[in-house]
Amino acid sequence: MKLMQKDKAGATGKETKNLKKKLKPGRKQKGKQKPKPKDSDESEDEGKPLKETRISDEPIPRKSKWTNKQRVLVLCARGINHRDRHLMRDLRTLMPHHRAEPKMERWKTLHVVNEMSEMKHCNKVMLFEGRRKLDLYMWLANVSVGPTVKFLIENIHTMGEMKLTGNCLRGSRPLLSFSEEFTKHAHLLLIKELLVQIFGVPNHHPKSQPFVDRVISFTYLDNRIWYRHFQILSEDGGLTEVGPRFVMNPIKIFSGSFGGDPIWENANYQSPAKHRQMLRKAASDKYLQKTKQKVNREVNAPKDTHKLTPYGDIFKDSVETRVKEVLKQEKRQPKENKERERIEKRQKLMKDRDAMRKLKLATGKAATAKKVNARNAMRNGRDAPKKASKGVKKGIQEYGGKKKTNKKGSDV
Repeated sequence: MKLMQKDKAGATGKETKNLKKKLKPGRKQKGKQKPKPKDSDESEDEGKPLKETRISDEPIPRKSKWTNKQRVLVLCARGINHRDRHLMRDLRTLMPHHRAEPKMERWKTLHVVNEMSEMKHCNKVMLFEGRRKLDLYMWLANVSVGPTVKFLIENIHTMGEMKLTGNCLRGSRPLLSFSEEFTKHAHLLLIKELLVQIFGVPNHHPKSQPFVDRVISFTYLDNRIWYRHFQILSEDGGLTEVGPRFVMNPIKIFSGSFGGDPIWENANYQSPAKHRQMLRKAASDKYLQKTKQKVNREVNAPKDTHKLTPYGDIFKDSVETRVKEVLKQEKRQPKENKERERIEKRQKLMKDRDAMRKLKLATGKAATAKKVNARNAMRNGRDAPKKASKGVKKGIQEYGGKKKTNKKGSDV
């Protein structure tokens, strides 16, 4: 009996020890673990279709199928104008997978952008750089390995303009449309892949909507890439433009992320400053050409254009009409002569009056000048003896005031 009790006590002690081991936190149990059952909510949501309407306050259901975790860092450097800033804001609204960053200082190099993207956990970068408050450059880069493409942005139209009347759901996924030229050239294939990874919204992104109601088209024409954004109105292909709208002129492709060797360079590229300089030069050449033509026309112009006879008009009309005109002219001639004589007399009188007026003014000025001179001379003549007498009196006073002394210094 005692042995049986000992065995029972030993068994109970072992069981308590095993229970304590199981209840100890932080230790993993050895052996195979049973697979955890899936959440009932997730299994139910997968089978159910999406609701047609949804309340705005209702929380967004968690999506577990988000595998393409592309994140794009969208930022700009200091020096861009208001229009370029609005374009950047529009692109941010169209890309729910973007990450924002404040403006980058000008003195910082482009290699700093790689560090910023690592801090924000982004693998793609879209950088806007302004020059002279006129030109806008856009850098698209793959941060991890490269490459980097530099574009010049031209013909910017933002979503806020009235002509772009389309509208689409915020956060919806777009269809990306590329023209056939993107499959014919190697550098365009590279640019196409970079554009797909940047502008394409990842499937099941937390901030995206499960709808496709817009199209982004990239068309290669005239050595440039034309960006257009449309809303899908109907299934039969009805579209309306939403915006923004701009043109990308590729300049260079670099092998690394914001650095490395240039892989491709646009031979037809011309900087906007050079283009403006050529326009100014063309305008100045146009002005010089106009002045040159004017001088040549004045030099080569004939003095006598037509040699006309004084009686050449006689034989234009019939004799009777010409006689009537001559008689009319003869009747008018005495009246015209009288009028001409009257005007000449009046002009002569006006000239005589002006001459008399000028003569009177001149004589009056001369007379007044003579009077003034005479008056001044009389004043000078009167004041001269007074001045002399004053001087004499002063000398006498000075002489009289002194005491006469001998050579020895004694008073006389």
